[in-house]
Amino acid sequence: MAERATGDLAPAVAVLAAGSWGDDAADRVLLGYEERFLRRRRLATEGGRAFLVDLPETVNLRGGEAFRLADGTRVAVVAAPEPVLVVTGDLARLAWHIGNRHTPAQIEPDRLLIRADPVLEGMLAGLGARVTRSMEPFRPETGAYGTGRTMGHDHAGHAHGPGPHP
Repeated sequence: MAERATGDLAPAVAVLAAGSWGDDAADRVLLGYEERFLRRRRLATEGGRAFLVDLPETVNLRGGEAFRLADGTRVAVVAAPEPVLVVTGDLARLAWHIGNRHTPAQIEPDRLLIRADPVLEGMLAGLGARVTRSMEPFRPETGAYGTGRTMGHDHAGHAHGPGPHP
């Protein structure tokens, strides 16, 4: 086993679900949308201490979870603010167009959030949406065919579209 640098934390051995671990974390780690999809990665806390995440499988963290380290320490996972587009207007129609482009979207009662993208920003404005830029945590919907980010959607067992299927 590799020796830890002075000030580094023990390695992460588990992810504790949001709401299951209390609020007694020793430190926090801020992670953007892409960074919250991980299996093995070295992370640094807000306090500047590093630790290794080495999980048996890839996880999709939304924020609110905690890493349980080998020594029992808990490090809270916080969804970091990042550039997003806030979309308002005819949400059902706009969500269809966003989904048609396989773009992750955070769906709320009165707005949609997508990652900042000038092409999509122009498309949505052209469709009559009100689009504003913001810096917010981005927590899009997870996949419909499994947990995480569309993991588990296997095309081998079924086909899409009309016509006979084996």
